[in-house]
Amino acid sequence: MGNWGDLAKVLAVAAPLAGCVGMDVGPINELTTMVGQPSPQFIPVPGDDGSTVVGLAFSGGGTRATAFAYGVLRELDDTVIDEKPARRTLVDDIRMISGASGGSVAAAYFGFRGRDGYRDLRERFLIQDAEAYMKTSTTSPVNLIRAYYGGVNDRSSFARWLDKNLFESATFSSFKWKNAPIVWINSSDINNRTPFLFTYDTFAALCSNLDHVRLSDAVAASAAVPVVFTPVVVEATSPNCGYQRPEWLQRALEDRNASIRLQAYARALDSYQNATRPEYVKLLDGGLTDNIGVTGFTLERAAAQTPYGPLAPDEAVKLDTLMFLVVDAGRDSGIDWNKSLHGPKLPDLISAISSTGITASVRDEFDALRLAVTNWRSQLVAYRCSLPASTVRKYRGTTSGWNCRDVALVVQHLSFDDLEPTERARVNRVATRLSLPVNDIDATIAAGRQVVRNNADFQAAVARIRRLAGVGASPRMAADAGQ
Repeated sequence: MGNWGDLAKVLAVAAPLAGCVGMDVGPINELTTMVGQPSPQFIPVPGDDGSTVVGLAFSGGGTRATAFAYGVLRELDDTVIDEKPARRTLVDDIRMISGASGGSVAAAYFGFRGRDGYRDLRERFLIQDAEAYMKTSTTSPVNLIRAYYGGVNDRSSFARWLDKNLFESATFSSFKWKNAPIVWINSSDINNRTPFLFTYDTFAALCSNLDHVRLSDAVAASAAVPVVFTPVVVEATSPNCGYQRPEWLQRALEDRNASIRLQAYARALDSYQNATRPEYVKLLDGGLTDNIGVTGFTLERAAAQTPYGPLAPDEAVKLDTLMFLVVDAGRDSGIDWNKSLHGPKLPDLISAISSTGITASVRDEFDALRLAVTNWRSQLVAYRCSLPASTVRKYRGTTSGWNCRDVALVVQHLSFDDLEPTERARVNRVATRLSLPVNDIDATIAAGRQVVRNNADFQAAVARIRRLAGVGASPRMAADAGQ
């Protein structure tokens, strides 16, 4: 628009249309009179020897973030860590996977299709037009009035496209395949100003069953950029379903020294059941409260009352290496108004404010994650070293080669900063939207692969895993014939 006067004229024309604008904002859940199942106490037990555990957190950033996450997954899939009794790559050892906004597409699709089925994500999502059902005009009077009433696009847009083209009406019950990892989809509860995790504990507090929630709705909630999308609605007007606070939530509410993040999340869940509970919970983009998707893991660790949680006690003994990779598709601003005395103008200023807030919070979130893991390692080692030989033998099958202190917890931040300048400049130009040119998609996938190869700490950890498994020094092998 040329100026504020032009905008006022458009709104004046659009106002009479308000009554004609129908919005699909119905709740994405169903209420039940029976309390739902609780979240699992521990992350899933692996199907192999349990020596390696991989956790992944995928950031927001539209389809750019999905492509970057996919590139990282494909590189992990080419990283062979064992060959006997069967070929095993790092993808086989993914036990935790989390996503916010655009990253939630990759996380949910991996949880849905598994370690082999996820590979067609490029063809089924990345190079498709996920904006096909979306209203994208910035000058349409109807879109302006929709924006005024909460958001331009409702459930009939991105969520419907995902359901039809990617998730095939699947619900969270589809995450229950053999050796499946735990999957955390992150959105934001804008009333409580906290992350909203699609977990069984969350939906039990709502007297609802997570197994019946469609993946497409959860991912759409995670990617619901304000104004572009209406808030995704979860119904909370529940009858008495016999809900009781889980032990971790009760402790968090009572312990004044508990993690502030954990306390805030506990109060949010408690608000769904207290006397002034809301009728509806409104959800927007997960990036508003956690743009790198680490809330699931940090809350699991904060809620654990054992030195080994969220690992089971036997997993903590079998563990040699835990690797947690934060895959961050955030980009530089790319604007050069800092070279002139005047500016930035309003559009650049809004972008700068948004990116400054997100970048600052990402730094804080990652530092908090690294500190939590460092402290956890100390407690984990103390637990392992306190065990009698009989317990070690029970869990490991042998005490041969046992060193209670020999456990590596590796936390790495993979971002565009890990690329060479030319590559970094290329992917920094990729837009934050849900439909991108194929050449931008492929460049971003390649960047995801490259940041894994470029990370020296990651490569050292892989070399350690292979050495303990008795495999040769080269950490990367040729791709499968089907890749």
